Amino acid sequence: MQEAMIAKAKELLANGSVSRVIGWKKGEFSYDISPAVFETAEQIDADFVYDFFCAANVSKYLMKESRKEGKTLAFLKPCDSYSFAQLLKEHRIDREKVYVVGIECYGKADINKIREKGIDGVLGIKEDGTNFVIDSLYGDATVAKMDVYAERCLNCKSKKHIDVDEMLGEEGDVLDSKRFDEVAKLEAMTPDERYEFWRGELSRCIRCNACRNVCPACTCENCVFDNPNSDINNKAAATSFEENMYHIIRAFHVAGRCTDCGECSRVCPQNIPIHLLNRKFIKDINELYGEYQAGANPEERYPLVNFTFGDCEPSIVHKRGGNQ
Repeated sequence: MQEAMIAKAKELLANGSVSRVIGWKKGEFSYDISPAVFETAEQIDADFVYDFFCAANVSKYLMKESRKEGKTLAFLKPCDSYSFAQLLKEHRIDREKVYVVGIECYGKADINKIREKGIDGVLGIKEDGTNFVIDSLYGDATVAKMDVYAERCLNCKSKKHIDVDEMLGEEGDVLDSKRFDEVAKLEAMTPDERYEFWRGELSRCIRCNACRNVCPACTCENCVFDNPNSDINNKAAATSFEENMYHIIRAFHVAGRCTDCGECSRVCPQNIPIHLLNRKFIKDINELYGEYQAGANPEERYPLVNFTFGDCEPSIVHKRGGNQ
């Protein structure tokens, strides 16, 4: 796939169809891969990479890139495509300035799960049937894919793209995901047990803002958490209440718009399962308003901004001049 992507990028740059390409490049380590913008074939040859560590969702970066002159070529995985479509719905991306090439995806590896297998000094990764072969400073190691797949890949909701100009590889289908199973386990806890679970998780938060910064649904240019007059702008939590409120407020802000891409949990340096908060909201919305997937239908209004007489609280009716 990487060779085909490089060839496509260089072709579209050469014929003037696009002015830049957004993809992925390696950082200091082979698993430290980040979104990057390439403007020349030489840059692509030197740094462009696509492998099983390229989990980063590039859709949010198109907010900035689509404001520039000329078109931007974006390689979108299926999960990226849902975020891209949701951002289009919110008028955060100029669709005319983006050329979308959909790429098939069969899951990404989680470096933390690889380390848990006792594999350090990772230099690279390649596929071998149902296994990954990990090249490390200490030799090759073979692990089952299912043992080191990222959580969101184990619970993938769809292999189908929402909005593309062309495809590389085969288009997939919407899947029968089990992604709400962990939410159901939390719901089965007593309130005290659930409180202790989240206190244990959120107490590790260092307020680095990585989850907010990477989230495709967090698109406010002036965030409430950066407002010195908000009383919630501490970089480090002053109290356990403030520690909780940061994540609860963020979950409320993306409710109905989160596509469940899992970026928040992927980038968290403390390995907090932040995505479970968002999935709880998604599960509740499905149960209260009917099945809804953010980003799946660009024309469909999302439930929390779409009043109908069939809403979950039909007895609360607002009338001009007062409430009834």
